[in-house]
Amino acid sequence: MTLKKQRIDVTDKVTGKFADGQLNLYLDDQPIGSMTYGDGGSRFQLNSGLEQSENRFFQMADVPSKPDEKYVDCDDENGWC
Repeated sequence: MTLKKQRIDVTDKVTGKFADGQLNLYLDDQPIGSMTYGDGGSRFQLNSGLEQSENRFFQMADVPSKPDEKYVDCDDENGWC
């Protein structure tokens, strides 16, 4: 089984709390960045591995390339499989 990078939509899991004139963003209660609003619109500063695009939040994660593939290693000498 190999792992590959995949872009996962986590928008529904992101929450925010106002503090010090900015909106602090959280994913599963872990801080992931902040959003400020100014003359140029919204500005996001997100932790590495996260991005914001088209009003959605995405997280890059390692996922199995073939999740249904099973690993089988038979030991013919001892009869284990």
